[in-house]
Amino acid sequence: MNTLDHVAAVLAKAEAGGVHAAELAALRRRLRQLDEPEAGRLRGDVLEPLPDLPRVDELPEPRPGQARDVLGRLVVVKLNGGLGTSMGLSGPKSLLEVKPGTSFLDVLATQVLALRERHGARLPLVLMNSMTTRDPSLDCLRRYDGLRVPGVPLDFLQGREPKIRAGDLQPVQWPADPELEWCPPGHGDIYTALAASGMLGTLLGAGLRYAFVSNSDNLGALADVRIAGWLATEQVPFALEAVRGTLADHKGGHLARYQGRVVLRETAQVPDGDTSFTDVERWRCYNTNNIWIDLRALRDLQADDLAAPALPLIVNRETVDPRDPASTPVIQLESAMGAAIGSIPGARAVHVPRSRFAPVKTTDDLLVVRSDAYELTSDGRMRPSFDGPGPVVTLDKDFFKLLPDFEQRFPAGAPSLHRCRRFEVEGDVTFGAGVVAVGDVRVAGPRHVRDGEVLGR
Repeated sequence: MNTLDHVAAVLAKAEAGGVHAAELAALRRRLRQLDEPEAGRLRGDVLEPLPDLPRVDELPEPRPGQARDVLGRLVVVKLNGGLGTSMGLSGPKSLLEVKPGTSFLDVLATQVLALRERHGARLPLVLMNSMTTRDPSLDCLRRYDGLRVPGVPLDFLQGREPKIRAGDLQPVQWPADPELEWCPPGHGDIYTALAASGMLGTLLGAGLRYAFVSNSDNLGALADVRIAGWLATEQVPFALEAVRGTLADHKGGHLARYQGRVVLRETAQVPDGDTSFTDVERWRCYNTNNIWIDLRALRDLQADDLAAPALPLIVNRETVDPRDPASTPVIQLESAMGAAIGSIPGARAVHVPRSRFAPVKTTDDLLVVRSDAYELTSDGRMRPSFDGPGPVVTLDKDFFKLLPDFEQRFPAGAPSLHRCRRFEVEGDVTFGAGVVAVGDVRVAGPRHVRDGEVLGR
């Protein structure tokens, strides 16, 4: 079957499924990229490390009245389509408790309300939901009086596209559950989803000029008035927050210079045999997935190209039913929103402290934020209590990967980690109450760690 056949078939299914014209244009681009064997690939030997970036703590403090003005034109957007299936969850990941009785969404709502009170700004909070996360997430936010801003909906929906059979690149058929024939196109979908949902026009019509976008599982990502003011003063159309890389970031996306511009390289863009990706000392600057967008600049880009900004392709190989490894192998065509730094003229990066980057992707991460390594303040800030880069946790996937297994082995809560550098657990280990980890700790099972035991001293 030739290229035109499978491209036409995928696009036809997408159009029949109600996919918006902007999202169709983006899908068409990804399908063309798929036919280029090296599409989006970046070799380490053609890249250069970035020079030092401007630091957020070196940006000027806003003048009196400027903070309220710039925050009055800012909307906080949280990517909230994830179900946390990698941790065994079936509902929105953002409803998972990070501290007793407090979910990610509870913290996000508290953060936004506190910033409004501090600066006297409206500062709307908007979620990019999936159909599955929408209702339970909005039910959570409705508990917060005054959170909704008149004229600005609380959410919009991410896009979706057909999964593609790996064998022949045709749209997959799965009669047992037709919903599994569809997938989101990665968080790079934010740009076309804003347009397709009508949210971009709504925000601009409400007098909102800038969007601060981050993952709902990153509680360190608060709207920073210095960055917002920098965008406005310098007329920056797009900015990406970066942190200094540590060993914990060796699988994350890093920034580099390529052909005179800044690019983001993700794991999926590394050619086979290229071992340069994990060199955190060489690349230094790592993506936080916290981005800032000038909404007018985005509207102008999309006036010339519905699928703007152009993003590199990420090919995600799965099975049509992710819970069944014997089901049909499929390809999901995705993109990363931070990659827009390489395609938007005038895009910039800014160096931010590690405190703005504390995502929870695994139960390893969850243990850290649930522990005393982070303190949750009354205004919703997750304040690090550790010195240095913070604890690196590695739990045995056979016993701790899924949330029910994880919680069964920490029935009294997380151990103290604020004085811990590394915390590694191998085998079946359960932990009592008041356990303290200090320095470099390795625990091997089967074992029960007693109440109050100090490890690593």
